[in-house]
Amino acid sequence: MSRIATTSLTKRQLIIFITLCCLVYFTSYLTRLNYGAAISEIVNSLQITNQLAGMAVIGSFIAYGIGQPVFGFLGDILKPRHMIFAGLTASAICNLLISFMSNIYLMTFIWSLNGLFQAMLWPPLVRIMAQTLPASNYRKASVSVVAAASVGTILVYLLVPVCIWISGWRLSFIIPAVAGVVVALVWFVRIKEFTAHQPIVEEKSIEPRALTKTSTLLISAGLMPILLVAVFQGALRDGITTWMPTYIQDVYEMGTSLSIVSTAVLPVFTILSVNFARSVQRTAKNELKTSTFIWGISLLATIFLIPVFSSHAVMSIILMATITSCMSGINLMLVSYIPLHFAKFGRVSTISGILNSFTYIGSALSILGIATISDHFGWKATIISWSVIAFAGTFICALYIRSWRKFTDGD
Repeated sequence: MSRIATTSLTKRQLIIFITLCCLVYFTSYLTRLNYGAAISEIVNSLQITNQLAGMAVIGSFIAYGIGQPVFGFLGDILKPRHMIFAGLTASAICNLLISFMSNIYLMTFIWSLNGLFQAMLWPPLVRIMAQTLPASNYRKASVSVVAAASVGTILVYLLVPVCIWISGWRLSFIIPAVAGVVVALVWFVRIKEFTAHQPIVEEKSIEPRALTKTSTLLISAGLMPILLVAVFQGALRDGITTWMPTYIQDVYEMGTSLSIVSTAVLPVFTILSVNFARSVQRTAKNELKTSTFIWGISLLATIFLIPVFSSHAVMSIILMATITSCMSGINLMLVSYIPLHFAKFGRVSTISGILNSFTYIGSALSILGIATISDHFGWKATIISWSVIAFAGTFICALYIRSWRKFTDGD
C-alpha cells in the first residue's frame, strides 16, 4: 500500500516545516564543505601535497556515496527524525575532532567518517518531505532546500577565510561543529510536531508495485543511464568547487584567503540556477529534457572557458560559476524531482539515495582526477576534460528523453 498525503499544512506549519528542512541541509553543508574550502591553507600549514590533502575529501565522498544507498534503504524504514538527528550530531563531532588534528592520515579517516554520517541526512529528508507535503509543495520545498545549501556554501567560503585570518583553519571546523549540535537539537524537538501523528491519507491499492524490487525498478524506469549522468554531474559540480581556489591561486597567484573568497560566487549562481531549472521543468514536464537543456548551457560554458582560463580571471570565475550552477540545476532534477515518481512504489528515499550515491562517486573520481590532470598536464587539459564530460551528459540525457517520458506517463 502507498500512502499519499491529501491534507495540506496550515501556512504557519508549512513555513516551520520547510524552514526546519532547509536548516538541516544548510548545516549539513557547513559541516561538509569546510574541509574543501580550507584545503589550500591545510596544504600550506601541514606542508603536504594537494593530492595527499585531497585524499580526505575523496574519502569523504566515497563514504558518502557508499552510505547513500544504504541509508536510502533505511530511510524508507526508520524514522527520519531520528536518522537526521544522529547523522548531524555525529558529523558535528567529526568536525570538532578534525580541529585538534595535524596527522593527515588520521584526518582523512575522520573526514571519511564524516562523509558516512552526512549520508544519513538527505534520503530521510526527501522521504519526510514527500510524506508531509503535496507534490506541488514538495517541488517548491526542494528548491528552497537546495537554495539553503547554496547559502550554506556561501557562508562556508566566507567563514573559512575569516577563520584563517583570525586564528587559522582549525576555527573553521569548531564553529560548524557547534552549529551542527544546535541545529540537530532544534530539529529533534521541533520536527516532532509533524511526526507525532499520521496525516490523513488516501490509500491506493498498488500491491504489485509495492513488491517491485529496487533492481527491477532501476531497469524498468530506465535509470541505469541516468546513474551515469549523475556521476558526470557530481564530477563537474564538486570537482570545480573543490579545486577552484587552487586553480585561482596557481594561475593568477592570488593569496589563499582571496582565492577561497572568490569561490563564494559559485553558490550565488546556484540559487539562480535551481529556480531556472524549476521554471524550465514546468514547461518541459520531463526531468531529462530539462537536464539536456541545462547540460547544453554547461557545455557552451566549458568551451568558452578554454581560451580565457589563464588570461581573464573574472570571466573564468563567471564561466566556472555557470558550469557548477548548471550542475546544481541538474542535481535538482536527479535527486529531488526524479525520486518523487517512485513514491507510488514506496521507494522515494531509496531511489534518491542511489542517485545521490552516484553523484558523489563522480565527485570522488573528479577530485582525484582534477588534481592528477592539473598537476601533470596543466589546467587547460583539465578544462578540456570538463567539456568532454559536459558533452557526454548532454548526449545521454537527450538520448533517453522519450523512454523516461514513457515511464512517467504511468504516474
